[in-house]
Amino acid sequence: MTTVLVTGASGRLGRVLVERLAADGHQVRAASRTARSGPGSVRWVVADVATGEGLAEAVAGAEVIVHAASAPYKGRYTAKVEVEGTANLLEAAGRAGVGHLVYVSIVGADRVPMGYYRSKVRAEDLVRGGPVPWTILRATQFHEFVADGFRLLSRLGFLPVDPDVRAQPVALADVAGRLAGLIAAGPARAIVEYGGPRVLGMAEAGEGWLRAQGLRRPIVRVRLPGAMGRAFRAGHLVTAAEPAGSGTWEDYLRQVAAKR
Repeated sequence: MTTVLVTGASGRLGRVLVERLAADGHQVRAASRTARSGPGSVRWVVADVATGEGLAEAVAGAEVIVHAASAPYKGRYTAKVEVEGTANLLEAAGRAGVGHLVYVSIVGADRVPMGYYRSKVRAEDLVRGGPVPWTILRATQFHEFVADGFRLLSRLGFLPVDPDVRAQPVALADVAGRLAGLIAAGPARAIVEYGGPRVLGMAEAGEGWLRAQGLRRPIVRVRLPGAMGRAFRAGHLVTAAEPAGSGTWEDYLRQVAAKR
């Protein structure tokens, strides 16, 4: 039984991870910026990585930290959470003698010219040079994140997709399971990649999402411009790393359709 602090515990991945670690028998300390409560062995603590408030208390006695706090696509606040927040957490964890920090990043973070991804790489560099033994998990896009993108784009009245862009959606439960395995294995001092079970073209993924939502939208094939489009078409969003997850995009879409 290990005492594990999870930052970003109220987020999409955080909620699933907290539940998985508690089920595995760990003593889970779930950090959030606001006071919350949870079942059984989960102890919620108030801590804000961006300001450092509450971090000293949150990390005290923790053996492992999974740093899942994130703020994608929120301008300057993204860097404040990803970079300053990681620095604040590393300082507190180093002083507390934490034995292992697992940082959650993104496959392609070092190859996709996007501000959020650059913030992730800067945070990775801090972790690698920091005072706490570490592992970095780069995961492919969560099912929910891909669906969010399609939902936003479909508001145009059609669904624009670049047919040469490939994605490898991964289930949150699978990522949580991989993180549980990395905790058990101890600090790897390495970057580990993890993806879903199948690589999909964005047109195929979009068609499936429209069907699951019961939406009639024409799919318009467009070519993403610039360096970001080139990076996506080069396959930087996918990985051949093993093991891979088991939850498929189709599994996720069946769950979406069942909730309609």
